[in-house]
Amino acid sequence: MQSPYSDTTETRQAIIEACLAMQAAGVNQGVSGNISLRTDAGMLITPSGQDYEKMHPDMMVLMPLDGSPPGKGQMKPSSEWQFHRDILLAKPAEMAVVHAHPVFCTALAMNHQPIPACHYMVAAFGGDDVPVAEYALFGSQDLSRLVVQALENRYGCLMANHGAVVTGDSLDRALWRMIELETLAKGYVTSLNIGNPKILTPEQMSEVKKAFADYGLRAR
Repeated sequence: MQSPYSDTTETRQAIIEACLAMQAAGVNQGVSGNISLRTDAGMLITPSGQDYEKMHPDMMVLMPLDGSPPGKGQMKPSSEWQFHRDILLAKPAEMAVVHAHPVFCTALAMNHQPIPACHYMVAAFGGDDVPVAEYALFGSQDLSRLVVQALENRYGCLMANHGAVVTGDSLDRALWRMIELETLAKGYVTSLNIGNPKILTPEQMSEVKKAFADYGLRAR
C-alpha cells in the first residue's frame, strides 16, 4: 500500500515527538524502545541506543523495504530493525510499528501470559486476546519470525521475556495502541492481584468488535 508519509524533516521530527510522548506516558524507559514508519522512500526507523531528548531529524535511519542495506553515511539503525521491516512487509496496510518495554506488559511477557478478553479494549488489538510471541534473541531473524507470526490478525502482541510491539495505520494510532496496551496490562495484573478477573465471552467480544466500527482511533 502506498504510504501517505514522505521522507521529510517534518516526518522525521514526528517520529521523535512520538518517542518523547511514549517516554512521557511512562511506557518506555531509557533508550530501549524504537519506532518505525513506512514512507514513500522506505522505512524510517530510530537509531540504535540514542537518548530521545538528544535525537534530531537527520539521525533517523532510512532503510529499504526490499532487504538491501541502508544507504551510507547514516547512523546505525535500531537493533530491532528486522522485525520492524518484516512487520511492515507482512502488513501492507500498517504504516507504523512501535516497540517498547512497558513495565506491566513486560511483567506479563516474563510470565508468558497473554492478555485475555478481560476488558473490551482488548478488541483494539484485533482479536479476543493479546498474544505472546515466543522468546528469541533480541535483534535476531528468529525473533522477527515469531513476532510476525504472533501479529497475524492482530495489531499488537507481547514478546516473551522482552516487551511489547504494536502497529498502526498511522503513527498516532500506533502510539495510542502502545499506551492502551500498557493500560490494559496494568489493569489485568491488578485484577489478578485482587481476585479472579471475569473474561468476556466470544459473543460479547464479537459485539465489541462490531461496535469498534464507530470508535475514534479504532481497530479496523
